[in-house]
Amino acid sequence: MELSSKQRAYLRSLSNHTEALFQVGKSSLTPELTNAVSEAFNTREIIKLSVLKNCLDDPKELGNTIAARTGSTFVCSIGKKIILYKPNKENPEIVLPK
Repeated sequence: MELSSKQRAYLRSLSNHTEALFQVGKSSLTPELTNAVSEAFNTREIIKLSVLKNCLDDPKELGNTIAARTGSTFVCSIGKKIILYKPNKENPEIVLPK
């Protein structure tokens, strides 16, 4: 799913009020983390991840990789935070601006 800059800004503003659900640490991206993020999309549409200081990978690359593996959309990375979006197919709660 390709997002416009207006849609990205809207999703970023929604994610300001949420805490990071997951932390990416020294072991970087593991299958367990990918599965946990994928399962979290069953109940949420926006997920924020925090990349710890001991993780040497680039947050933007991690975000793109996680998005590809979970079927979600990489919104952005702000510092060491990653924001991902995946609309709920049955009942979308977030309506994106056009």
